[in-house]
Amino acid sequence: MTGIEIAALIAACALLALVVFVIVKVSPILSRLNKTVDNVNHSLEVITKDVDSLSIEVEGLLNKANVLVDDVNGKLRVTNPLFIAAGDLGVTISDVNTSSRNLATKAVKLSKTSRAVAAFNFGRSILSKKKKVK
Repeated sequence: MTGIEIAALIAACALLALVVFVIVKVSPILSRLNKTVDNVNHSLEVITKDVDSLSIEVEGLLNKANVLVDDVNGKLRVTNPLFIAAGDLGVTISDVNTSSRNLATKAVKLSKTSRAVAAFNFGRSILSKKKKVK
């Protein structure tokens, strides 16, 4: 064997030793990486199942909420005339109150006028009696 062949053989052995060293060092890292990927895949499966069950529950809750909203809207439609009637009743009571106040004011004015007329008539009757007595 010549010197070049021996050098090539030494280089090949060194390269082989380097490859074996790298494989020995990288193998545990690849093993851990493989376990990590397996854990991630398992976690994704669990999360997917949980999300599926949650989405089904959320859909059920949304359906119930929609039914409740429809029920409330229907009941509001039924009670809306009641609120309108209560508002109209309030307006009517206010009108009655205003009319009563106007009537009371007119009655007081009429009472004052009636008293004045009565006093005037009383005074006139007394004067007419005095004239007759003379």
